[in-house]
Amino acid sequence: MSYLIGQNMTGGYGGADILFDCTIGVEKGEIAVVVGPNGAGKSTAMKALLGMLNLREGQVLLNGKDITKLSPQDRVAEGMAFVPQTNNVFAGMTVEENLEMGAFLRRDDIQVTIDEIYDLFPILGDKRAQLAGELSGGQRQQVAVGRAMMTKPSVLMLDEPTAGVSPIVMDELFDRIIEIKRSGIAVLMVEQNARQALNIADKGYVLVTGENRYTDTGAVLLADPEVRKSFLGG
Repeated sequence: MSYLIGQNMTGGYGGADILFDCTIGVEKGEIAVVVGPNGAGKSTAMKALLGMLNLREGQVLLNGKDITKLSPQDRVAEGMAFVPQTNNVFAGMTVEENLEMGAFLRRDDIQVTIDEIYDLFPILGDKRAQLAGELSGGQRQQVAVGRAMMTKPSVLMLDEPTAGVSPIVMDELFDRIIEIKRSGIAVLMVEQNARQALNIADKGYVLVTGENRYTDTGAVLLADPEVRKSFLGG
């Protein structure tokens, strides 16, 4: 069983279901990528794992523990970190202040972790005193990921981390995400850039209208003619 798994998730916001018997999981030291067309329920599935919508059916397990009833805040305390697609930095705070805000639950010395973030994202060290709102889109994404890493999570969840950035910046972000995975963290990512994301994925999920259409390794999904034709542009 995966370190984090949402099993047979059915639910949505209010009355209408968006997810239908959907299962998504990720192991420690692994990148799992969720792809699919617009409106497929990709971000909804991630929010279900984080406890941001009610499931009518199914359960969420973290390291074998049933966390289905826990609030998002309690799930963060259990080791989950989430980077939303937008509004994911404090624009009026410096880079370093953003990182410090990420450590709000901690009571130990956070400087070691801040230094680790600067090693992972050297540009943030150079710009530590600059306001996050003055940074480029790619640099703001690095701040957002760095702030999430300040909780020392066991699971890092990223919603469209490369949205709106250039191909060069996307490649750089993916390289850093691979480094994070190699540190033993479970990385779950929703991505519109499906081909590039599956290229770095240990596991891939293709969702269509809230259901699992394909589930396999990233390499197998990339090689599948049906997946390529329907979801990767041929």
